[in-house]
Amino acid sequence: MGNRWYKTLMPSGTRKPAFSPDGKTRYFRGNYQEHTADGWSELKSLGPAFEAIRIMGLTASAKGTLVLDENARSKGGDGILRYSRLIEGKREEPRPLPKTINTGKWNAHPFIAPDESYIMWDGVRESGYGASDIYISFRQKDGAWGEAINLGERVNTQAEEGGPQVTPDGKYLLFNRMVPNGDGKSGSQSDLYWIDAQIIEDLRPKE
Repeated sequence: MGNRWYKTLMPSGTRKPAFSPDGKTRYFRGNYQEHTADGWSELKSLGPAFEAIRIMGLTASAKGTLVLDENARSKGGDGILRYSRLIEGKREEPRPLPKTINTGKWNAHPFIAPDESYIMWDGVRESGYGASDIYISFRQKDGAWGEAINLGERVNTQAEEGGPQVTPDGKYLLFNRMVPNGDGKSGSQSDLYWIDAQIIEDLRPKE
């Protein structure tokens, strides 16, 4: 709005929300709020099945399909991606995505396209560039999810990349990369990067 960045006020005890494509719903792990004429509603639960999952990242399509992860480092966490559709106003319990996506050591921080034509996420696989890489899977004509495609050296390095997000206008792909601390101290910091979202179309299988 106005080509400016704005701060977002969030409920106490919550982390960065994930917004629906129309901006009318925002999700906080297993909870959500709806935008009303008076502002944001009280926090509501997505249901016990969601509350039982240690969610780090969640994303929503325009039809209300949710894709979410589970922290592989949490107790009992399996590090796989799940989805939940909204059918006739009722929310499905989350179920695992296929092996074309859920392969490797772990998978996390998903992003589903508003039209559900692709899913992006980060994960660790033997075929990767080093630490976690960003991958994409395209929806096929029969509705199945295609094989995971590594976004390649334009995005991925030996460092840890993750958290892919496409801007609402569809022009840019944002992601983070762990780099050495800028102040010279030991350890690393998470820096944000961007690239033209045309890379998605370049990777999309030709029919």
